Amino acid sequence: MDEARLLHVLDEAIRAVRAALDGLDDWGPAGTLPGQYRLDLAADAAALPVLQGAGLAVLSEESGLSGDPSAALMAVIDPVDGSTNAHRGIPFYSTSICVLDSDGPLAGMVVNQATGTRFEAVRGGGARHDGKAIAPSGCTDLPSAIVGISGFPGCHPGWAQFRALGAASLEFCAVAEGMLDAYSVVGKSTLFGWDYLAGMLICAEAGAVTADRDGAPVVVRDASPRRPVVAATRQLSAQLLVVGSL
Repeated sequence: MDEARLLHVLDEAIRAVRAALDGLDDWGPAGTLPGQYRLDLAADAAALPVLQGAGLAVLSEESGLSGDPSAALMAVIDPVDGSTNAHRGIPFYSTSICVLDSDGPLAGMVVNQATGTRFEAVRGGGARHDGKAIAPSGCTDLPSAIVGISGFPGCHPGWAQFRALGAASLEFCAVAEGMLDAYSVVGKSTLFGWDYLAGMLICAEAGAVTADRDGAPVVVRDASPRRPVVAATRQLSAQLLVVGSL
């Protein structure tokens, strides 16, 4: 499948999620898994047929592995990243999809389902926000940085300001386009691949740097937890990684 067709499939799946959400009256808790909402299940049910129909294996936060296990491409999807935001009416939640091949992230798309804001990237092709090329802020100094976080740090790590916005995929994209200087998992918080892989590719193609706090591989193909850090520059990333009080 060529890159243009792949992005079309991701766009189609994300549009299917939007349609499913528009048709759902009850976005409340599903009574299934902890923290799972009816909106998560509806979004998952809408996206999977599109991705599987294109011949992709799928790893979803909501339903695990599905599709052809021998497929050369795997779509890692969070049908609604920031589902608590969505349920509470906070307009900061997305559908995030990253397609992996044998070399890692190949294509990624993150769309804020509340606003329609779209981020996308293909490996080696740069990153775009609503069709326009993006780049990170260039911040190199932690005391000057505005940092998005997941979790709560043990003490002040030395940044200028922080934000906790509740949707990692969009926060990675905010680093990619320079709205945030960095994003970090802190305290006891962890993320999973579906939370950040698409945003990580978008960051990489924009020029930002991603690493894991514990030195683990950041590309995952299962439900292994990770503690990623993404920063505008390698200098800023290094400073975040050595702050032991996080």
